[in-house]
Amino acid sequence: MTDELDDAVTAFLDEADAVYAEYDQGYMDADAALSRLESAIDDLHEAHEE
Repeated sequence: MTDELDDAVTAFLDEADAVYAEYDQGYMDADAALSRLESAIDDLHEAHEE
């Protein structure tokens, strides 16, 4: 795995952890959580394609 892809995976996992934690604590609704996860997934796909 390249350094950029490794960084992207780490960023994705950090964002996913943050989204799940905020959702579990009631700080965001399901639509907002899915939107943030979708954005993080898109970023990961872009990094993989490069």
